[in-house]
Amino acid sequence: MLAAWIAPVALVGVPIATALIAWPSPARASTADDFQKQLSGVSVQQFQAWRVSRRVHDARLDAYWADVEAKRAERRQKKAAKQPLTTADYVMSLPPSYDGPQLPPDLLNRWQKFVAAEEAKLPPLPVKDIPGLDVYLATAKSVYGFTPERISERSFKVRYAEEAVALGLTKSQVTRIYALETGGIGTADMQAGINPISGKGKPISSALGYAQLLDANSVNEVAKHGDHFLQRLDRLARMPDQPRERVAQLRAKAAVLTRMIANARSVPYSWARHREYARTPDGQGIHVLNLDGDIGPMLQAMKLHGLKVEAEKAGKPKLTGGEMELMNLSGPGTGLEILLNPAAAAAPTTNFFTRRAYGVNKMVIGLTGAGLLTELDRRMDLAMTKPGVKEFEDAFDAVKTTALPWQ
Repeated sequence: MLAAWIAPVALVGVPIATALIAWPSPARASTADDFQKQLSGVSVQQFQAWRVSRRVHDARLDAYWADVEAKRAERRQKKAAKQPLTTADYVMSLPPSYDGPQLPPDLLNRWQKFVAAEEAKLPPLPVKDIPGLDVYLATAKSVYGFTPERISERSFKVRYAEEAVALGLTKSQVTRIYALETGGIGTADMQAGINPISGKGKPISSALGYAQLLDANSVNEVAKHGDHFLQRLDRLARMPDQPRERVAQLRAKAAVLTRMIANARSVPYSWARHREYARTPDGQGIHVLNLDGDIGPMLQAMKLHGLKVEAEKAGKPKLTGGEMELMNLSGPGTGLEILLNPAAAAAPTTNFFTRRAYGVNKMVIGLTGAGLLTELDRRMDLAMTKPGVKEFEDAFDAVKTTALPWQ
């Protein structure tokens, strides 16, 4: 999912200070005119020249992204008709860089302060905070009467490894994705934006856990594979010599999960509808399954297994961790398009992300599809030495068979 990497960045080719504050909001279209009235002499000419150049540049950017969207729509049609894609189906250039005049530092500083003062006069835009872990837990308790069973990190990793191996996932695939998604130090309850060690930070998305599933991912997986999870819990409860208290605990989890499955399936099976449903209390309550010591490992491993299945259907039976993460980051279909089509691999990443997503994700800027895969592997390599990865690798090494204890 890679939510932890999303951060504000400047437009390509535009100095950061200029891009972040130089242009006022649409609500203050007259701001530049008001500012210009305060200028005199050469400053007026400098500001006018910069303003005109910025307008020309913005128009070029709009035209570029319109071309990207048009090409994307055409590719959808060609893919639906099973027609081959060539470089002609992609925009093969990067977004235009700003190459016009810059404001002198003193004038730029005055302009930034003026814009900031004008923006401060406007009523603040409504901000919808992203729910934190405490909200998800409280909602699950309120809606379902459910509190996930929290187990140690080592135990969670062992159970995750057992599930992953049983699903045909490899140690390298899972641990490299973990290294990338969590920086190699993530915990089972890690939420994107929150440092798993210090606990400091503010949520930047709903992503949870080792594989950083979004709340909509959780709804999606429960709707699709909920029966599989129920069977796992039933088999575990039926294991010989299982303590009575443990059996009761597993049966209670199964009862809650049954309600969640019914709720998840009450809406049409589509990503758009699951995103909407995940924002409701019923959907938020489902998301905490990622934290449960029995269900969380199944849920997260199954999400990665889905990428494996999609690749196999497309004729790519083996995936590296980087290739699997490419599918996870850009979407399974788009990831496979990059992996299987040389034209897509050579195309800039603007072809595979929305304008906003491209603008806020530092890692994808300026790269081709193939370059993005290289960057994923580079970042994975850097995080593979972290202690959380080593503990996860040890958990995989402890799994001696593809069969789970309760199978």
